[in-house]
Order: sequence, then structure tokens, then C-alpha cells
Amino acid sequence: MYQSSKQEMEEGISGIKKALSILRDYYAKDDKAHASAEGAGSSIVGLLEVVESDFTKGLAEMTVAEQTSQADFDKETRASAISKATKDQSVKYKTKEFKGLDQSVSEAKSDRSTTQEELDSIIQYLGKLDQICIAKPETYGERTARREAEIAGLKEAMSILSGEAVLLQGRSILRGTKRH
Repeated sequence: MYQSSKQEMEEGISGIKKALSILRDYYAKDDKAHASAEGAGSSIVGLLEVVESDFTKGLAEMTVAEQTSQADFDKETRASAISKATKDQSVKYKTKEFKGLDQSVSEAKSDRSTTQEELDSIIQYLGKLDQICIAKPETYGERTARREAEIAGLKEAMSILSGEAVLLQGRSILRGTKRH
């Protein structure tokens, strides 16, 4: 856009300069045919000089604006390039980091799995040892039943022993008579 506008402004300035040159040459002649229009001619020349000045000023402002825009664009382009390079490098390092972390996670999962298997085996073995080694308190009903069974067994043993004592006494009486 700047190039086309610049070209149009330069062509306009060139056209105005040609018109001014022609008008100045025309009114500079000593020919008095144009003497009556000399006042109008000088106001036209003055008007064209103002237009030329405005066009030149406009072209200068456009050129400065374009140069400023170009400088800003170049500055932003450099900043973007630096930012892109920084971010590309950051992506490279972060990619390397996450791959390392993924590997660490994989190793940790494997270690955890192995450790969990060992723990499960130990807990299972501990459960078996607990059943074997830890004395379980008897309930009141179990103690009562055990004591009643023990008392019944003792009564039976007592009755058996009393019966044997009678038999033994009977034998010793029988033995004693034979020997005497």
C-alpha cells in the first residue's frame, strides 16, 4: 500500500511541478496577451505551490510513518524470533525432562509392583503365624465347657480309681488268704 501511495504522490508532485513550470514560463513572457489574466495566473500558481507543498509534506509524513512502521516491524520480528528460539529450546528441555520423568514413573511402578507382591506375601505369612502363635482368649462359655469336661473327666477317673481300689483291696484280701 505504501509503495502505491508513494508512487501516486510522487507522480502528483511531478505533475504539479510541470504545471508550475509551464505557468511560470507562460506568465514570464513579455507578451501582453495575458496581462489581463495575470492576477488570476498568480493566484493559480500560488494555489499550485500550496498543493505542491501539501503533497511534499504528505509524502514526507508517509515516508516517516513507513520507516517507523518498518522499524517497529523489524523490532517485533527480532523479538518474535528470540521468543520463538527461547520457547523452542524450552520445549526441547521440557520434552527431555518429561521423557525422563516417564521413565522414572515406569521404574517406580515396577518397583512398587514388586514391593507390593512382597508385602502381600509377608502379610499372608504373618496371618498364618498369627493363627499359630497368638493365644486367643477363651470365651466364658468355652472356659465353662472345658472346666465341666475336666470335672467330668476327674469324676470319672475318681470313680474308676475307687473301683480299682475296691478291686485291689479285694485281690489283696484274696492274695493274703492264699499266702497264709
